[in-house]
Amino acid sequence: MRKVLVVVAVIVGALYLWNASWIAGEPGDPQIRTIAHRGVHQAFSREGLTSDTCTAERILPPEHAFIENTIPSMRAAFEAGADVVELDVHATTDGQFAVIHDWTVDCRTDGEGVTREHDMATLKRLDVGYGYTADGGKTFPLRGTGVGQMPELKEVLEAFPDGRFLVNFKSREAREGDMLAAVLTEHPEWRDRVWSAYGGDAPTERANEQIEGLNGYGVRQMKGCLMDYLKLGWSGYVPETCRNTHVMVPGNLAWLAWGWPHRFRARMEAAGSDIILFGPYSKGDPGTRGIDSLEELKLIPAGFDGYVWTNRIEVIGPALAGR
Repeated sequence: MRKVLVVVAVIVGALYLWNASWIAGEPGDPQIRTIAHRGVHQAFSREGLTSDTCTAERILPPEHAFIENTIPSMRAAFEAGADVVELDVHATTDGQFAVIHDWTVDCRTDGEGVTREHDMATLKRLDVGYGYTADGGKTFPLRGTGVGQMPELKEVLEAFPDGRFLVNFKSREAREGDMLAAVLTEHPEWRDRVWSAYGGDAPTERANEQIEGLNGYGVRQMKGCLMDYLKLGWSGYVPETCRNTHVMVPGNLAWLAWGWPHRFRARMEAAGSDIILFGPYSKGDPGTRGIDSLEELKLIPAGFDGYVWTNRIEVIGPALAGR
């Protein structure tokens, strides 16, 4: 029995040392970079949230007048310290990319129907602030302020010569990867402005094939990377699903990643990947939680070198700058 315990102790000790964060040490010049999800936008209650919830109908009392996925909201995000702004795209009937999150326009705008069943000119006439209410429909504080504010992707890339963007494909259509590649072929000066892409597997994979160095990550790869690393990372092996990409790690479960944080970072860096730390994972929550409060800043480990995903860049950006 004693021999068995000794063997177990040796194995556990070896695993600990092989995955000990302190062995890798902190990077020499760690940099926390931020990804502003949808720019500066209206916060909303997550209680009872489902994938079908119209979040515009449950916003908190507005603290500002910015509307998600608009050029003013992106500009405000960069001014608050964002390194990358995440935006959502849908293909239109005339072959453009409308920048809007929702599958239909009914929730936020004064229009009706599936977003991608409209042309860009029609979408441009809508009021993207129409549906926002913080009091169950008694008042609509942003109504009238969003007319003509839904941008086309080319407008965004043209507007921010020094900006970097993470493009979220909301569909599963591979042709959208072709469309993004065509935009950057037509305007090679915009290539550096598209930091990466993610979302639907088919368009992301197609975009990766055609845009050198994009390192986009689809839903399948994102989940596969985490699960594969949990199974194999104890050995130091970095699975193929985690190579040359962006690895998203939930802040409250990061401790499960073998070697977190510094050994893990070093392994990902050697595999051509960087880390995106996002907010606490909660089973059943359909949205992407970010590091969104000053309290949640404690989820960022000392010496962290990577990206922090946030829905409240106006709060987190200045706080990190001070830190």
